[in-house]
Amino acid sequence: MLGAIAGDIIGSRFEWHNHKSKDFELFTAASCFTDDSVLTVALADSLLTGIPFAEKLKEYFWRYPNAGYGGRFFRWAVSDSTQPYNSFGNGSAMRVSPVGWYFNDLSTVLSEAHKSASVTHDHAEGIKGAQVTAAAIFLARSGENKADIRDFIVERFGYVFDFSLDDIRPHYHFDVTCQGSVPQALQAFFEADDFEDAIRNAVSIGGDSDTIACITGGIAEAFYGEVPTPIRKEVFARLDPPLAEVVRNFLQAVGRAP
Repeated sequence: MLGAIAGDIIGSRFEWHNHKSKDFELFTAASCFTDDSVLTVALADSLLTGIPFAEKLKEYFWRYPNAGYGGRFFRWAVSDSTQPYNSFGNGSAMRVSPVGWYFNDLSTVLSEAHKSASVTHDHAEGIKGAQVTAAAIFLARSGENKADIRDFIVERFGYVFDFSLDDIRPHYHFDVTCQGSVPQALQAFFEADDFEDAIRNAVSIGGDSDTIACITGGIAEAFYGEVPTPIRKEVFARLDPPLAEVVRNFLQAVGRAP
């Protein structure tokens, strides 16, 4: 979960100013958390308290109404409705990392990822994006290697990884769909040498940089075992106290050092 937030913060300044290179400063004064982090923490809070996902998502929206939400989520959040809106946007995948950490069997991870997505993103691709991301986190933290994680995703969900980052970097563009960004985020993880390299890979292809880095970062943390201390410190320095408190409580709950 902390890796997802790190990816969001690092990628935040590149969302509208893509940087097609792995050479960049990780953090600057412009690096900040966005809706990706806010909604990730909302799901973590839901899991910790037992309050339904939809209720927590709306609560956190009103706490942080200017975090940069997509238009359809914004309209849902300000409405009195709790009915989903058939989205296949990558918002379902960007916020799901707590689910991959909180449960200790794959079947439950997939079921809860489905639930976390379907309160808004009930389109099959929106649900798939959340399940793939949560499953990759669970498998990574369970000690599976990258080849086995990739094979599981291909066989279970049908994503295709017949490209490299070098192949797509010149022409990859802004795409907020799950099917147009989750495979790319996974490939950034598959090609990485370590956590930081995974984030640099994700940013380097451009597109929806904060969300791609958020998805990649959540999986990379699980695989490499931690978020490096210098990055961890920068992340907590940029979270406000209420968000940081929930993050620390969640990390303790899943047996991670806060």
